[in-house]
Amino acid sequence: MNRVERGQKVAIALSGGADSAAAAVLLKNKGFIVTALTMLLPALAPGAPDHAGAAAAVAQSLGIEHKSIDVAEEFERLVIVPFLDGYAGGTTPNPCVTCNRAVKFGLLLDEASRVGCDFLATGHYARLSTGDDGSFTLSRGADRRKDQSYLLWTLDQPTLSRVLMPLGELKKAESLETLRRAQVAGTLPESQDICFLAGGAYTRVIEERRANALVPGPIFDASGKLVGEHRGLAYYTVGQRRGLGLAGSEAAYVLEIRPDENALVVGGRESLYTDGFIVGGLNFISGRAVADEFVCAVQTRYRGPSLPARVALIGDGGARVLYQEPGPPAAPGQSAVFYEGETVLGGGVITG
Repeated sequence: MNRVERGQKVAIALSGGADSAAAAVLLKNKGFIVTALTMLLPALAPGAPDHAGAAAAVAQSLGIEHKSIDVAEEFERLVIVPFLDGYAGGTTPNPCVTCNRAVKFGLLLDEASRVGCDFLATGHYARLSTGDDGSFTLSRGADRRKDQSYLLWTLDQPTLSRVLMPLGELKKAESLETLRRAQVAGTLPESQDICFLAGGAYTRVIEERRANALVPGPIFDASGKLVGEHRGLAYYTVGQRRGLGLAGSEAAYVLEIRPDENALVVGGRESLYTDGFIVGGLNFISGRAVADEFVCAVQTRYRGPSLPARVALIGDGGARVLYQEPGPPAAPGQSAVFYEGETVLGGGVITG
């Protein structure tokens, strides 16, 4: 945070959880004038935690200003509808990536500017650094078990110039110790699920709001033989094993989802691995690709491995990814993120 001067105004995206609260403490300790902004989101499941109430209590304990920002309508349009449409169309969307791009570092960043703040800070475990030429680099968080850089590949240079991530150099235990020393208590438990589902299953929301997309259809094996019937494509994702309802002693996995045929293709575990895949919607953190073809590590799941691969641009914002050795299944709709060492080069959305 050395590019920020003491006394500057910084907004913190305060959710009421421990990580954003720890980031707020660090900002205040650095001498910044801190305003907490809490997004009011729609909850699609009962029992949603009171983020605004918890955030207000944290802000009060720290003696900082707190504002709740109602973004429910925009969140519905920008995040939830694409999420539901993605599953209904046979893909596996990642709403956290969409939220970061369109809401947290879009609407909330704009709100931070509107209330007179120079920067927006978040509780992400990722690192930002500035080069001699003034450009910004995004890297993995120091705590690899908490690293959230995978979810931030859509950010660009203008956005990063206005963003702070105080927890990037910290381990989770250090964040919790920061809260203890500041005597901040009552933060919400850490969620492992999609925030707007409040711990509920996404399939329940699909059943309520996209029931017309849950049309049973055929399940084929890799040879084209009919082996069963699925309940609706939205219940499945590439690589899934459970819930197929197939007889037989050999475990079967979803190898492919074919929306045009309303069909699943399944096979043994050995068929799961892929030589490569296509991505679209490319974004590079620096603003441009390092080359038309380059070697890097590619990660296709939030907590998945990053594997060596060759990436070749193919035009229209797309690229072909070819693993050096067969890699894990690539689910259309998920993000493929490119790394050079600890640095995020960029990424794209898997299309096939």
